[in-house]
Amino acid sequence: MIRLDCVNKIYRVTEPGGTAKRDFHALRDVSLDIENGSIYGIIGRSGAGKSTLIRCVNLLERPSSGRVFINEVEMTALGEAKLRAARRKIGMIFQSFNLLANRTVFGNIAFPLELERWSKQEIKDRVNEIALLVGIDDKLAQYPSQLSGGQKQRVGIARALANRPDLLLSDEATSALDPQTTKSVLRLLRDINEKLGLTVILITHEMDVIKEICDSVAVLDSGEVVEEGSVLKVFTTPLKSVTKELMTSVMQTRLPDSFADLKFTGERGSRETDILLQLSFFGSVAAQPIISDLVRGFDVDVNILAAHIDHIRATPCGTLIIQLSGEDRGGALDYLLDMNLKVEVIGYVARFNDITH
Repeated sequence: MIRLDCVNKIYRVTEPGGTAKRDFHALRDVSLDIENGSIYGIIGRSGAGKSTLIRCVNLLERPSSGRVFINEVEMTALGEAKLRAARRKIGMIFQSFNLLANRTVFGNIAFPLELERWSKQEIKDRVNEIALLVGIDDKLAQYPSQLSGGQKQRVGIARALANRPDLLLSDEATSALDPQTTKSVLRLLRDINEKLGLTVILITHEMDVIKEICDSVAVLDSGEVVEEGSVLKVFTTPLKSVTKELMTSVMQTRLPDSFADLKFTGERGSRETDILLQLSFFGSVAAQPIISDLVRGFDVDVNILAAHIDHIRATPCGTLIIQLSGEDRGGALDYLLDMNLKVEVIGYVARFNDITH
């Protein structure tokens, strides 16, 4: 297990346009438990402290206070020699690839093994093995300048895996790639995780990346963990505004702008109002004909204003925003509340308001 215990990182910075200095808290009391063999996502907006946090895991940045444990070894208590040895079991991949331009693909993957004084035959065998795993075994004689962005990142991943690490750190490794290449690299990371039992900590600002491969996620904001849990839990029941904002790109959670002129009455019990609902559902309930059952079972009309269906890993999930009309809309609402889905009353709108323009 990887455990961060009340980790703080404080930088002494100079005020703009002056000589006065102040403390800048890049991380504030960050505590996380990350299970071995999992893919753990850390997400936040720019400046949230994500890269500082991942560099504190392998102590490229030493925390100002707090402790870091990897498999019960307190990394923050190690001297430099033992820390260097411990880092050999931690691989890292970067957004900018960080490949050596004057070395071939083979030479880039071999480089950390050369530093460890592996024999030439051992290096050859390991490079061929890992290149085959990541799908670049036909590129070993080429140079980085001859590769696409996705191929360069695969070389970076192969190099990070060369020393057979137990932990792989990924710092925005897909943010410089196009969407199709990103999906390919993410599938590769999941494949590596499953085949090698490798723990992956993945830093990103994109919820799509978290949704695609992560088991759990922590949301970082201004250096603090504001929300954490399984990806399914955080996606289906986000608690903090920053989490909801990050999710807007992958989940429809608000009324579309085209319906911004709906006249909300605020009259909950009026016979002349319709109920505006947001339904959030996931798992097996996504396959059930809920809207059809609603119309057949109650004297109501249902107008679907917005809909979004997606998958979090293999679990279907989605949202519907509907306008519920009819004499038995209260009974229909009670029926929905009894279902295995989240129901939120957005408001009440005038019964005959034109929403089709």
